[in-house]
Amino acid sequence: MSASSGAARLTPAEPLDPFSRRVLEFEDAWAGRTGAKASAIRAEFDVAPARYYQLLSAILDSPAALRHDPLLVRRLQRVRDARAAARASRTFRIDTQDPTD
Repeated sequence: MSASSGAARLTPAEPLDPFSRRVLEFEDAWAGRTGAKASAIRAEFDVAPARYYQLLSAILDSPAALRHDPLLVRRLQRVRDARAAARASRTFRIDTQDPTD
């Protein structure tokens, strides 16, 4: 068995597509800025902010994005996961008693 037979089974790493690269560059440039990000998302990508964040989440889960910019992707994953945990920990109370009783 030759040494190259194991390497032949490996497929080359898939490169990051141009749209995903633009999204990551946008997120990197936006770090530390304040302002109307929703309007910037609409202007830059011509999508609703909710759809943009769905796309961003899918990009953050891709191995190609992690290979492209591991520090940025891991930071954005931490932010996303922290926000999801905060949403999950919220409790919604419905007071069934009249507070004037």
